[in-house]
Amino acid sequence: MTIFRPCIDLHEGQVKQIVGASLSSTDTSSKLRTNFVAVLPPSHYAETYREHDLRGAHVIKLGAGNDDAAREALAAWPKGLQVGGGITIDNAQMWLDAGADKVIVTSWLFPDAKFSLSRLERLSAAIGKESLVVDVSCKRVAARWVVAMDKWQTLTDTEVDEETLALVAGHCSEFLVHAADVEGLCAGVDEELVQRLGEWCSIPCTYAGGGKELADLKLVERLSHGKVDLTFGSALDMFGGSGVKFAECVEWNKKQGRSTRTIPAS
Repeated sequence: MTIFRPCIDLHEGQVKQIVGASLSSTDTSSKLRTNFVAVLPPSHYAETYREHDLRGAHVIKLGAGNDDAAREALAAWPKGLQVGGGITIDNAQMWLDAGADKVIVTSWLFPDAKFSLSRLERLSAAIGKESLVVDVSCKRVAARWVVAMDKWQTLTDTEVDEETLALVAGHCSEFLVHAADVEGLCAGVDEELVQRLGEWCSIPCTYAGGGKELADLKLVERLSHGKVDLTFGSALDMFGGSGVKFAECVEWNKKQGRSTRTIPAS
């Protein structure tokens, strides 16, 4: 069954909702399109998720200057949140020790934009696959999806497909997939990608990008046969949006009978 999985996106130390395609690897703000900048601290969102037992929210550090904000969120709910952004084999255990339930990794697995299975194997062995989420966020290239790194600005040599996901699934416990082309636009999910993820994923998977209304939870559940969870960002009322009410997402999860996905790998 599909559930709502929340997020805390951090940029320059603040909780923000950003149009994914406007992010830059050079961190210049001239082209950045921001839908929401929080007045409240990261800990407020972590405490809210804790209050409603919404485990597994992803805390994503978008660039430098976000470590303290991430630590603040983790301190508000130790072992309740996942953290990603700049994760490497050198700091993964540090973030787990700081209170992350799992770490999320992308760019470090792609030196020179080329997938390194040996890096994945080393990281998985170092911290344990149950503590590792692999982010295979992607962009459409013709009729396929290609993993994008460095704030989704650099395309890698790796497609998101059944073969790739089967290979990676042996070394991690979850996938996180942002559809970078629609991230932050509130214009609808990438339905074909959601359907394919439901067909290809043998471990828990969370999709983010384009969610605009509560009905998208039913849509994702139908398309993926309940195998993919959904994150709302800019459309959510707690992030200044008008399309989705946080309270309704909490109620959806209650009706689904769980706060986190616990299905075993098939």
